[in-house]
Amino acid sequence: MADYIGAIDQGTTSTRFLVFDRAGRIVSSAQEEHQQIFPRPGWVEHNPEEIWRRTQSVIARAIEARGLRPGDLAAIGITNQRETTILWNRKTGKPLYNAIVWQDTRVAPMVAELSAGGQDRYREKTGLPLATYFSALKIRWILENVPDARAQAEAGEVLSGTIDTFLIWNLTGGPEGGVHLTDVTNASRTQLMNIRTLAWDQSLLDDFRVPIQILPKIRSSSEVYGPATISPLADVPIAGDLGDQHAALVGQVCFQPGEAKNTYGTGCFMLLNTGEKIVPSQHGLVSTVAYQLGSKPACYALEGSIAIAGALVEWLRDNLGLIGSSAEIAELAASVQDNGGIYFVPAFSGLYAPYWKDTARGVIAGLTRYVNRGHFARAALEATAFQVREIMEAMRNDAAMKFAFLRVDGGMVRNDLLMQFQADILDMPVVCPRVSETTALGAGYAAGLAAGFFKDVDELSANWKEEKRWQPNMTEPDREHLYRYWKKAVARSFDWLD
Repeated sequence: MADYIGAIDQGTTSTRFLVFDRAGRIVSSAQEEHQQIFPRPGWVEHNPEEIWRRTQSVIARAIEARGLRPGDLAAIGITNQRETTILWNRKTGKPLYNAIVWQDTRVAPMVAELSAGGQDRYREKTGLPLATYFSALKIRWILENVPDARAQAEAGEVLSGTIDTFLIWNLTGGPEGGVHLTDVTNASRTQLMNIRTLAWDQSLLDDFRVPIQILPKIRSSSEVYGPATISPLADVPIAGDLGDQHAALVGQVCFQPGEAKNTYGTGCFMLLNTGEKIVPSQHGLVSTVAYQLGSKPACYALEGSIAIAGALVEWLRDNLGLIGSSAEIAELAASVQDNGGIYFVPAFSGLYAPYWKDTARGVIAGLTRYVNRGHFARAALEATAFQVREIMEAMRNDAAMKFAFLRVDGGMVRNDLLMQFQADILDMPVVCPRVSETTALGAGYAAGLAAGFFKDVDELSANWKEEKRWQPNMTEPDREHLYRYWKKAVARSFDWLD
């Protein structure tokens, strides 16, 4: 009898494979980074073949480290960076072009063209505003800019999908019978699926000029899709598929309406479970599918997406050389008492929620000769917390709910200074679970439910344990003073591009 579940966590900067036991504890893991490709300003790409190689490598390493056999795993779940788009040849598996990453802004002219009919013209069907963020225009760009791509697509020679689709296809046989599918959460981020019918919408396909024959079948987030064919996972069922933020919602066991989580990664993403009800946003959030477990009705969420969080720390390290490693930023930020009066608005790819301004660009405001490296580090961390407060305020306004505390996860939760400031600027407790790798855990949970490894969501909820809690201790005048200047700095970033 299988004792474990596995999860592939394919993120923006790295790929991981984790093995969990029935209590949701990690028993083995491996991780490898992949190259970030920046061909032009605003363009962000990944090599799909590199990602597939990294995926196979981390699976093999994690399995070997624990001495596992395929029969030890009940099922495998997959979670992935959302919106990142690949088109590939169905006979060879070769990509037509690099993956266009969710942060990429090359489709801004197409957004402007379609926005002539209003930026929210597709919100009723998709829950999403027109923005460079989502997948549909990335597909169109490849079809229109890669030689012969559209002709191949219309001839039935091309498949498309987000990263989950590409990996599932390869895991289940690739050109030799791989299944071509995605789940409702990833499909809801393409801007091509009607979030009410959970099906591709022909009028959207027509407007975005995407042929339906290249799109994957849409399935639930938790069901058996097919057996893996690669060693060392031969015949292990692939049975869970969730976009990364939806997976974190499941991993944080936010199964009740009104429960919210925030994930701190390359970007920062807060989701609020709204149950089986779609809540239209009036304050700059998106309505999205939260998850669908087997044949049960889909559950929905309000989401606030922040493009740059951990990526700002990486930028300070890689582009400016301000720190030697990401871990050093906490020590540097703690060397000063406050931000020295500076505010860092990291609108490198424009601003996402709640503003949706593609023409915004990053600014540092409030510079004086007093400012030093420590202030830069502290302002960079505070930028994430300020953006999260903006999302929280929008959620309170849209959903008319009060939050007792915020569940948090992701790599940045290990930064005590950031988490304390987050609690302070929200005036709300911030709580981290014992297993902070909730994205991978959520994918494993979805697969485990489908395979019968877990009985129901109540069993999953019983696994959740609190690890640490940060209580707010900032005075109200200080909190509002800092936030007022943050809002002032954000306004300075607007409309930098003509």
